[in-house]
Amino acid sequence: MTTAQPHDVLAIGRCGVDVYPLQIGVGLQDVETFGKFLGGSAANVAVAAARLGNRSALISGVGADPFGKFVSNELARLGVDNRHVVTNDQYPTPVTFCEIFPPDDFPLYFYRRPKAPDLQISADDIDADAVRSARLYWSTVTGLSEEPSRSAHFAAWEVRDRAPLTVLDLDYRPMFWDSPAAATEQVQRALKHVTVAVGNREECQIAVGESNPRKAADALLDLGVELAIVKQGPRGVLGKTKRSSVTVPPNEVDVVNGLGAGDAFGGSLCHGLLHEWPLEKTLRYANAAGAIVASRLECSTAMPTAAEVAELAERTAAEAVNV
Repeated sequence: MTTAQPHDVLAIGRCGVDVYPLQIGVGLQDVETFGKFLGGSAANVAVAAARLGNRSALISGVGADPFGKFVSNELARLGVDNRHVVTNDQYPTPVTFCEIFPPDDFPLYFYRRPKAPDLQISADDIDADAVRSARLYWSTVTGLSEEPSRSAHFAAWEVRDRAPLTVLDLDYRPMFWDSPAAATEQVQRALKHVTVAVGNREECQIAVGESNPRKAADALLDLGVELAIVKQGPRGVLGKTKRSSVTVPPNEVDVVNGLGAGDAFGGSLCHGLLHEWPLEKTLRYANAAGAIVASRLECSTAMPTAAEVAELAERTAAEAVNV
């Protein structure tokens, strides 16, 4: 199937329902009320990019159940093309619970067994024309954790043929893998097919055996990536190419729930790359987007507008100059 207009951002990966407590600092056993939100890393990135004005779409899977209908409808409501979301008749739509203990403790509980529909996407479900024509194609490491999703990812990358702005989110979740070594093997295979890699220090350790930001970035570049981005939490973000290196500081916010920050970062990173911004500006805006979502309860529906991101990024830059 050929899309009438290429997607600005085409993401493949997790989607589902986030069931988050509306009480902060309370264990799940004592929570009384919850909110239901669209969730899943790839879905959140697609929403974040759409909120900034980009034509976004998602390749994923949901169950043939009411939560699957909710996910599909919510994607559309939030501006994401859902035509590539496959309904699976065998497995239910995943649900994820969390606990919220600011500023840095947010345990996640994934209900994705026996199988998750987003990991049942096969090579036959991949719209080659859509993948080939997308201005930016976003994948995550979770999609490599089992078949048939793994083969679907590599089939899509073959079609993509290392086109510019082929991004791999190093999003490593140990509960989805048999072992760290198994993840490392698949990530290193994948890095040969992408031009941009982004992850935190722990994810870089899995990917290339390095947690030192500069060494990790260099190792990613040595494997063929053209842009390596290493998120360092309170130490900011490092972006590195073969020719340049940029580090931007963090943004100071009151953290409510840090779980969606990385996905907001990803959506804003997509936006900056698509607009060919200088690397420093791109990372400042991505950092600001992540900080804004960290200051809010939910993930997908908390993704900021371009004006909100610009305001915080510019304020942080001005404060840095005045220090």
